[in-house]
Amino acid sequence: MKRFHVHVSVRDLPESVRFYSSLFGAPPAVEKADYAKWMLDDPRINFAISRRGHAAGVNHLGFQVESDEELKELREQVAKADIAALDQTGTSCCYAKSDKYWIEDPQGVAWETFHALGSVPIYGEESARKGEGACCIPLAKQPGDGEQSACCVPTGKAESDAACCS
Repeated sequence: MKRFHVHVSVRDLPESVRFYSSLFGAPPAVEKADYAKWMLDDPRINFAISRRGHAAGVNHLGFQVESDEELKELREQVAKADIAALDQTGTSCCYAKSDKYWIEDPQGVAWETFHALGSVPIYGEESARKGEGACCIPLAKQPGDGEQSACCVPTGKAESDAACCS
């Protein structure tokens, strides 16, 4: 069974944790200095917030699935629709290790579909190991992009966006 995923970038994490804890009637299932996540069953949603340098607002949307088979089925559905996707296997980000793929909707909203494999102690463990700082949200190459590398969701800071998207 799928769980809808919403990730919102916030300006003030403690204030947002208080707000969403009141709204959902429950504390976060995961709470870190820069991140919090609620795993709600009614409605069935994985709702995450973070303060990671992105512009405040919806960071990305997606679906969390419970099995490799379900991930494969959804990935095949995207491929049949000729939607460009970026696959990531065994990646570590947002305090979790997962297999996933990313797509971008016509408005430029990033969508992540993932199967969580476990937790990790660092927000962007692989990126930190490589000395790249925090993990970012890659966007799939679009038809006609040529050899341009995958990019990430803009932070709203020109110099960060230029480094990410180069």
